[in-house]
Amino acid sequence: MKRRQLLKYASAAFVSTLGLGLAANYQTYQAQANKQSGSLTITALGHTAFLFTGGGQRILVNPFKAIGCTAGYAEPAVDANLVLLSSRLFDEGFLTERYANTQVIDEPGDYSVNGLAVQGVSMPHDRLNGRRFGSNVAWVWSQSGVKVVHLGGAAAPISVEDKILIGRPDVLLLPVGGGPKAYNPEEAVAAVRDLNPKIVIPTHYRTQAADAEACDIVGVDQFIALMSGTPVTQGDNTLSVSASSFPSSGMRIEVLSYAF
Repeated sequence: MKRRQLLKYASAAFVSTLGLGLAANYQTYQAQANKQSGSLTITALGHTAFLFTGGGQRILVNPFKAIGCTAGYAEPAVDANLVLLSSRLFDEGFLTERYANTQVIDEPGDYSVNGLAVQGVSMPHDRLNGRRFGSNVAWVWSQSGVKVVHLGGAAAPISVEDKILIGRPDVLLLPVGGGPKAYNPEEAVAAVRDLNPKIVIPTHYRTQAADAEACDIVGVDQFIALMSGTPVTQGDNTLSVSASSFPSSGMRIEVLSYAF
């Protein structure tokens, strides 16, 4: 899938050198960007589950079953018109009957949902090239003029192909707590350096929600310590951003606290 996506990019680049369709595509992109401008509200629902509200869209990413590291969280029960799943593992791909009639995407590829372009990029879900936990889908989209990248449960280093497909995020959500199927703090720092986002939101780390005997991930503090010199804000469970609110240079870390 990733190779096919790259071939599409290469083909588009070739066509653009001939000047065929470039202006029309750019105008369409600009029109969508203008339509989606405004404020994007990001709400933390626990672990890697977040709700993104803005531009007339409500996008839920990675609802989970309350078990193991998510045992003390309430299972997400928010209204959404689109659900994105990074995998079908319980901690990032569990759907209740509430979403039986909601559009769900759980495979890599390029999608258009209500005029919103969504891209799923396949990445290994472990350090064994996916042989243990299969594939993870990283999600890329622009909402309210904000480019969001949610890496789900990525565990493999960011490859050259990933960098081409993902580009530079305005907001990057990435796992930092480690375990067998997601970045540990050191790996998360490497991913941040590779993608160079404007805002980093850590996910997939140990909190008071964890079942002490069935959770093998660490807290967010280790990641923050490794990002020494980067401004950190530790707020509540909601963050509102817009294109005008991003740092003029550098990046900042926004730690969203689950509302226990």
